[in-house]
Amino acid sequence: MKYFLCRIWLLLLIGYAMPSYSQLTTVGEGWAGNSVNAVIFRKNSIASWAGKQYIAYYDQQKQVVLGTRKLGQQRWTVKKTPYYGHAEDAHRSISLIVDGDGYLHLSWDHHGNALTYAKSLKPGSLDLGPKISMTGLKETNVTYPEFYTLADGNLLFLYRDGASGNGNLMMNHYDVKTKTWKQVQDGLISGEGKRNAYWQMAVDARGTIHLSWVWRESADVASNHDMAYARSKDGGQTWEKSTGEKYALPITLATAECVRKIPQQSELINQTSMFADAQGRPFIATYWREPGETVPQYQVIYHDGTSWQTANLGFRKTPFSLSGVGTKSIPVSRPQILAWEKKGKLAMALIFRDQERGEKVSVAINTDLKQAKWEVRDLTTESVGSWEPSYDTELWKNKGILNLYIQKVVQVDGEGKAEVGPTPVQVLSYQFN
Repeated sequence: MKYFLCRIWLLLLIGYAMPSYSQLTTVGEGWAGNSVNAVIFRKNSIASWAGKQYIAYYDQQKQVVLGTRKLGQQRWTVKKTPYYGHAEDAHRSISLIVDGDGYLHLSWDHHGNALTYAKSLKPGSLDLGPKISMTGLKETNVTYPEFYTLADGNLLFLYRDGASGNGNLMMNHYDVKTKTWKQVQDGLISGEGKRNAYWQMAVDARGTIHLSWVWRESADVASNHDMAYARSKDGGQTWEKSTGEKYALPITLATAECVRKIPQQSELINQTSMFADAQGRPFIATYWREPGETVPQYQVIYHDGTSWQTANLGFRKTPFSLSGVGTKSIPVSRPQILAWEKKGKLAMALIFRDQERGEKVSVAINTDLKQAKWEVRDLTTESVGSWEPSYDTELWKNKGILNLYIQKVVQVDGEGKAEVGPTPVQVLSYQFN
């Protein structure tokens, strides 16, 4: 296969320590003219529930396609839905999740337009019902839909109401018992008409919601600055800082806990990833350029239980700069972050793509965060183009197995579209030693 990605025998030949489990499966062929199928803010591209796994993507006709398989099996069942999206706009990604009763929820095709949302007709089904509203409140200017699961099987739905440089974060809650949505927060974070927050979120095993974000002062990506944080222990009703100090809502630039000062013009990227480990410690992965340096480096901002720390991975060697509007063509992907404890030590993995490494799927692993020793491995042998990592968060949470959405895509700078044909949509399963 032209874009076959994972050659286990080659990894053995070049001496990598192999995981106990690694497998690649092909689902179908998807739209590849931009990065809409492979952007990091897909929450989620893949989702599992009750021994089954689900996936969504746009095909070459820009039609929304769903797939499912039994976990551990290679064969996927694929079904085209009656829905389409403006896939030529890389903002308009598809997000899906499965609730505690097994219903599939799907939201897609957003960039400052009315909410598009549907759910399956019955648990475990790939047949979607009609487009429906959630709450009917502030659903006319939606961007960046994201689903998250809660321990009781209920869901959270986040989106931006407004525009880049002038937007507010919204949060809805879905109750599996009543099968209804309600608005939890109207403008949880306010840009005050001057800026907007680009967020990432995680829910830990205790049910605490961890939220972090950068501020952007205008549509220009170069105006990103600072990293802020908030958490909620009651499902998003009330919010506090890492110190326990309560927030008055909405959170603004003046009231937000700034966990890392990062100036504008620092090549700081927005909408990266966040993770919370079993102890409820938050981890934020991103990249930026330190003052006086020329090369942006991957960075992890994390709370060690006492204070905020920053780990500069420091292995990149190639400079680049971020400026302008629209979806950018960037030589690196935004990173995903995972963390876990092993033999009393805190381990971390950062998943990324970099032109320096031939645009392969790569991972940087640190098995003891007290030591600044990162081992970088390539998980594929061929380029994945402008791909960014997204994964099955539920499978990692329940089994400790990483399932990544893989597809070679092309992103032309400034919201451009490449004249390329469809490429294989694949899932890479990987288990760390």
